[in-house]
Amino acid sequence: MSKAHIVLEDGSVFEGRSFGCKKSVSGEVVFNTAMMGYPESLTDPSYAGQILVMTYPLVGNYGVPERAAGEDGLSLYMESEKIHVNALVVFDHSPVYSHWNARESLEQWLISENIPGIYDVDTRALTKLLREKGSLKGKLVMEGDSPGDIPFEDPNLVNQVDRVSCKDIITYRGDPGTKKVVLIDCGVKHNIIRCLLQRGVTVIRVPWDQDLTALEYDGIFISNGPGDPNMCGATIRNLRKAMEQDKPVCGICMGNQLLGLAAGGNVYKMKYGHRGHNQPVRDEDTGECHITSQNHGYALDPSSLGKDWLPLYTNLNDGTNEGIRHRSKPFFSSQFHPEAASGPTDTVPIFDKFTDIL
Repeated sequence: MSKAHIVLEDGSVFEGRSFGCKKSVSGEVVFNTAMMGYPESLTDPSYAGQILVMTYPLVGNYGVPERAAGEDGLSLYMESEKIHVNALVVFDHSPVYSHWNARESLEQWLISENIPGIYDVDTRALTKLLREKGSLKGKLVMEGDSPGDIPFEDPNLVNQVDRVSCKDIITYRGDPGTKKVVLIDCGVKHNIIRCLLQRGVTVIRVPWDQDLTALEYDGIFISNGPGDPNMCGATIRNLRKAMEQDKPVCGICMGNQLLGLAAGGNVYKMKYGHRGHNQPVRDEDTGECHITSQNHGYALDPSSLGKDWLPLYTNLNDGTNEGIRHRSKPFFSSQFHPEAASGPTDTVPIFDKFTDIL
């Protein structure tokens, strides 16, 4: 295998060997602490524009499942139709795999989707650096390419949501006469749609900037997504109008931030974000603690909201906001991913909470 390097904006360089597609790329370098779930992570649209570092040392040992879709067009085993990371960084990848559902190796998958990777990298040292300095702009440079020819790029300066959102309205029909949920697609993971459909509702998936005034619906669901939520001005304005009707609204991940922005709050960029399967959050209403799956680099400042809003969940590692709720109206959200895929499913009942009030 040929050599490759991770070059960071602070001047740090990490050497390794290339695998997957042989091309040089740039992006924001972030890390994920999960021990499994790389097919789901790589196909999570929230990683658009990023170079993903996996902290677990061995990746690829159970291969990659078939890229099949059900009758509703949703992927059976992944979270979208394609890989969204710009590049993958691992300590070691397994060319040999064993799993009942595996159809190809991780490297074969990366090659087929034109995604570069690098392994034999000291991911422990790289992660420690990112924890100390925060997420950094970086580039993966293949042997023979000049680092100076590949510019650093900040994906947060681009409207990533516009890139990954659907372009047309897509309807996933439940049983006749069921409640209708408008899903604002900011980069939705397919398991969010699956979880809603399992609860018997009709899901109307709309682009991130869709005007909602002409649509008939019983509730609004705001999805996860990549980049800076402040870029989604159209979504924020549309939500403000919709919230005047008092119909139920629920948001996940970026949906939490967009709900907060629509309510007049502020969102800030975190030092290195939360990406993994083991983030503990406290339910402020019940005092219960849940272990959650997360993937976000921005957070909502709950103190910026008015007196009508309360924190619903709080991260027990760093005290950041993990969800909000309105005191009297059916509006609430979570910063974590109750649909998991991958990760713990402790908080799946959030979908029941939403559909029960439609």
